[in-house]
Amino acid sequence: MKVIIMKELLEANDRLAEENRSYFKENHVLCVNLMGSPGAGKTTLISAIADELQDIQIGVVEGDIASSIDADKLEQKGVHSSQINTCGECHLDANVIRQGAEEIAMKNGIVFVENVGNLICPAEFDLGETVRLLAASVPEGDDKPYKYVPMFSYADVVALTKCDLKEAVGFDTTYFTKGLRAISEAPIYEISLKKGQQREGIKELAAFLRKKYEEV
Repeated sequence: MKVIIMKELLEANDRLAEENRSYFKENHVLCVNLMGSPGAGKTTLISAIADELQDIQIGVVEGDIASSIDADKLEQKGVHSSQINTCGECHLDANVIRQGAEEIAMKNGIVFVENVGNLICPAEFDLGETVRLLAASVPEGDDKPYKYVPMFSYADVVALTKCDLKEAVGFDTTYFTKGLRAISEAPIYEISLKKGQQREGIKELAAFLRKKYEEV
């Protein structure tokens, strides 16, 4: 019996990731790997960014253990989506991302990969993305950069979501930022998208992604 060790799996994944990178570049697509815990607001974040970047085509490869709830929500907003159900797996890999991207068949735009809600496994798998966007929500606590070092060090940019709840949960922004800065120089965008209130931070994050797209 052949035993496939983790190193072999990661090496195979990395080869596919490089092929994905070439595929996205050839099609002038910015691939954004969006990671975060369940309930961090990843789907809401994609929806808000799509509202800000209406002149750029937006697609999403949606990863969930089960269901198509989030993909259906984004489709209703006009964001073309493909659904990947992992059936228990805790992350997406480069192989399934290529399948999802080819289903969307998008050129000249931004494709978000909404990874499975998890702060551990997705950090190990390169998908062929250009930008690694980590959504960290205020209710999760200000200690997450200290507890999940691989994930936070992996991120190119951090969206601190649900900032309207800072006072309610006693979130210490300075402590959070100090933890992040110990391992990463990724910019932080503080986001609040509460209904009935002014949307904060999303324009700045959208501008960051627009610049990255223009560089593809």
